[in-house]
Amino acid sequence: MYAIVEIAGQQFKVEKDKKVFVHRLPLEEGTSVEFDRVLLVDNEGSVSVGTPVVEGAKVTAKVLEHTKGDKVLVFKKKRRKSYQKMNGHRQSFTQVLIEEIVG
Repeated sequence: MYAIVEIAGQQFKVEKDKKVFVHRLPLEEGTSVEFDRVLLVDNEGSVSVGTPVVEGAKVTAKVLEHTKGDKVLVFKKKRRKSYQKMNGHRQSFTQVLIEEIVG
């Protein structure tokens, strides 16, 4: 059984007991969270597609930790103008464990 759920503006394919990295959620570590924007549920071949969400479907998850992703380097250069700029960015993520899919 899997579901397509919208978390923090992005869509994820989730299954029970799987870990997913999502954009930073304003929750404490160890708390339980419920996502009700379920767009699709597949229950052993029986597919329910929402318009836009599936009625009565929800996904329960637990916040494991807050972490940062790998550093992404942004390098800008204009040739023959002696202009160079180096910038780095690390995205903040939250790791959640999918506990239950209802729907």
